[in-house]
Amino acid sequence: MITRVIFLLFSIFQFGTAYCLEPLQHDDAGANKLTWKEMLSTVAVKSNLLYDLTTTFNVGVEFCLNDCLSLDILGNYNPWTFSNNKKFKHVLVQPELRYWIREPYKGHFAGAHLMYSSFNAGNINLPFNILSGLENYRYRGNGYGLGLSYGYQWALAPHWGIEGAIGLGYMYMDYTKYECDPCGMDIGKGHKHYFGATKAAVSLIYTMN
Repeated sequence: MITRVIFLLFSIFQFGTAYCLEPLQHDDAGANKLTWKEMLSTVAVKSNLLYDLTTTFNVGVEFCLNDCLSLDILGNYNPWTFSNNKKFKHVLVQPELRYWIREPYKGHFAGAHLMYSSFNAGNINLPFNILSGLENYRYRGNGYGLGLSYGYQWALAPHWGIEGAIGLGYMYMDYTKYECDPCGMDIGKGHKHYFGATKAAVSLIYTMN
């Protein structure tokens, strides 16, 4: 299954990459496309408002690679333990290659992302049934995944924008399961194959150029 997903990701971007990765060309009107220096001069910094609502620190940085590809790198960090020992402690890194239908930072894009997460969560309910039983047990472990995404970016002002994105994919998680008390007993190790949502974002963006 993983091999099929990787092949699908490669197929989607093979044509786009072959067409786009030319730093300087002349179009039919004789105008130059962006040089490599110009492509890398525009950087977007963003925060996912959905993650902000969960008290998760997060920051994304997006680099323009050429006139139709960009690289988006997201980092999340949640260090909190709440009342009744509720916690969703985690670190998440999610790089994503994006193909823009029009041009970077405008309109529609399709993406392919990888992800890694280290988590320590318990006494809560997570959406999409990512880990069942979290309301009664604590899980500590790591997750590795990949997926496809679709999104759209709207301009709000010369440097400001907002972006909506959703992604679907696969994640493999290995973990140790504990009783949900603060010093709960180790009751076994396990793993899970998860297929479903791997990205959900409504992000506020500031573009530096």
